[in-house]
Amino acid sequence: MENVRTRRTRALLRSALIELIEERGFDRLTVGEITQRAVVSRAAFYRNYRDKYYLVEQIFDEAIGELIGTMSEGGSDGDDGDERPVEERWVAFFEHIAHYHRLYSALLGKKGSPWFADRMRGTLADMIKEHVPTGPKAGALAGRSPATGLVPSLLAALFVRTITWWLENERPLSPGQIAVHSVRLALAVIAEANNDEG
Repeated sequence: MENVRTRRTRALLRSALIELIEERGFDRLTVGEITQRAVVSRAAFYRNYRDKYYLVEQIFDEAIGELIGTMSEGGSDGDDGDERPVEERWVAFFEHIAHYHRLYSALLGKKGSPWFADRMRGTLADMIKEHVPTGPKAGALAGRSPATGLVPSLLAALFVRTITWWLENERPLSPGQIAVHSVRLALAVIAEANNDEG
């Protein structure tokens, strides 16, 4: 279990990371700059993280783990046992983004990290395969045929672009509103993919 000092060190490093990405961009940052801003020693940084990429990866893994936990309440099969409409379940996704808006704005914005955007798209594609119902022709979403294997990647890109637009425009819609709009677009893509297989 983490002690108080470790939790404080990690919080300082994460806060410094976000501030510096906003100011300078992710690619130009060095570990030295992060530790200097956080007023933390390099030794303390390396006790917790291998490099700046690992720092971001840990933040992302914790955040996405929280998100997947919220999305998958109720089971682990294709429909995950959750009777709520898909739009309602994805509200949790956008509430999560709103909660961590500075992190996502920094990493997905113009000064952000292409590596992070790729990682996010990949994670969302995997999550979409598991948690978005597609009806009787679920193979389209799962990528079981060459013609429709691109659907999870396409939907993940749609969601990442939606997040980026939402954050760049200072979240003009509520999490519920943006969830409804984006999920309806996603379901239209799924329906079209299913029609093509028919």
